[in-house]
Amino acid sequence: MARGGAGLTAPAQAGSGHRIAVGVAAAVVLGFLGLFFAWPVAAILGLGADGGVTGVLADPATWRLVAFTLGQAAGSTLLALLAGMPLAYVLARLAIPGKTVLRAMIMVPFVLPTLVVGMAFRALLGGDDGVSVLGIMLANGFFNVAVVARTVGGLWTHLDRRVEDTARSLGASRLRAFTSVTLPALLPALGSALAVVFLFCSTSFGVVLVLGGGRYRTLETEIYLRTVQLLDLRGAAALSLLQLAAIVAALVIAALARRRRETALRLRKAEETARPPQGGEWWIVGAAGVVVAALATPIVSLLLRSVSTRDGWSLAGYRALAGTGERGTLQVSGIDAALNSVRTAADATWLSLLIGLLASFVLIGVQRRTTAELLDTVLMLPLGVSAVTVGFGYLVTLDALPGDLRTSPLLVPFAQALVVTPLVIRMVLPVLRSIDTRLRQAAATLGANPWRVRWEIDVPLAARAVVAAAGFGFVVALGEFGATSFLARPDAPTLPVAIGRLVSRPGELNSQMAYAACALLMIVTIVAVIAIERVRGRTESVGEF
Repeated sequence: MARGGAGLTAPAQAGSGHRIAVGVAAAVVLGFLGLFFAWPVAAILGLGADGGVTGVLADPATWRLVAFTLGQAAGSTLLALLAGMPLAYVLARLAIPGKTVLRAMIMVPFVLPTLVVGMAFRALLGGDDGVSVLGIMLANGFFNVAVVARTVGGLWTHLDRRVEDTARSLGASRLRAFTSVTLPALLPALGSALAVVFLFCSTSFGVVLVLGGGRYRTLETEIYLRTVQLLDLRGAAALSLLQLAAIVAALVIAALARRRRETALRLRKAEETARPPQGGEWWIVGAAGVVVAALATPIVSLLLRSVSTRDGWSLAGYRALAGTGERGTLQVSGIDAALNSVRTAADATWLSLLIGLLASFVLIGVQRRTTAELLDTVLMLPLGVSAVTVGFGYLVTLDALPGDLRTSPLLVPFAQALVVTPLVIRMVLPVLRSIDTRLRQAAATLGANPWRVRWEIDVPLAARAVVAAAGFGFVVALGEFGATSFLARPDAPTLPVAIGRLVSRPGELNSQMAYAACALLMIVTIVAVIAIERVRGRTESVGEF
């Protein structure tokens, strides 16, 4: 069980040394968040409040922007829900071969860089002609299907199906049994998943930037436009304030849903709830197959587009990665940009692991449940707050530090680590919380001190989750585009930033080079996800992805 009674209560025998260690770890984590997240975001809020936010709020164009942002997010969330539910059922309730492969395939879209997803749908929908609201919603839905399938499926896996079977034996139809018995039990996970998906779709950047084509803009892309092109910093800050209010509301809803879910986990083992498909369940298997085929279609389109030109099939785009694009679009070659991506992602990974593991250590060491839940919500804030807002905040604050960090090459890894750290916590913390307290108590009874207990009990059991979190974090950092597009220097772009610049410039070679770079980034991501799924094995826990 994810909570199991062990998670939020520190071992009774923990001494003052343990409490001091928890305090020091909390100081390091909160200090990092305060310096590289709270301060920049607070500066943006202050700039917005001081810059005539009333005027921005009174502008009808602002509310049209808000309406479009929320409307496309709601439509995208609905698409992700419709596509994710058959996959959740297959993963949770059916014993079929190849579920590990299926789980990896579902996860691939979620970890693909948003810019790559936008380019894949642009290739699928026909270049500039593919600019449409439907294209944006399809791409955002594609990106978030895994959140619904994995979050809902994680809880569904452990629901006792004997209750549903009893309802069927009393005469209820399959639909009636589902709506009366299963759906109420799934509502907390559904609420949590939908809140997270809505959050991601509201702050989607790369997808809207590529598929909006300047015609359709959300709050996220408008903040970027006002900052980079119009130099309207106060207007951008006011919009950031508006966006932050919506994000905090969504996070509160998600936290409430998660709390309700965690109190309902008196469940069955996964091996006891899955069975071979029977009767009408084959229709659900077929629907899941259609969804998987739909998920694969943009990926295949992108791969085909990367090797097609006006003159036929060609590897010109891949060969061009050794250069700087048509008429010197880039200041470095595509290969150099790829190496920059690997270096910054590696730095972001070790930094996010350090902060994420310390944060997990603090969360299982805090005795008060309310304090732990509040701290957990605070640690999740960087996942919800726009990366564009964070990058913007760095530009207006970090010159106050010695050495003007705005020009430091460490700035991009810091920003990426902020995005990755909440994901590390969500992958490692449930495993630590699921460790039976009796194991720690037995070790302590045999004379092991608290540190020896952690080393002998927690480390071996959590090692696979930590390795998987490292791989997951590396992939996410590799494709991060929102904050990086603000912070990467022109002479040291990452690959997603280089792709963004290539797409924004005319020229057949630039377009081919951009698609080839997207294809390489996507292939690396797919290989990494498959490796992560193999490493994670049986460490997957209820409702977390």
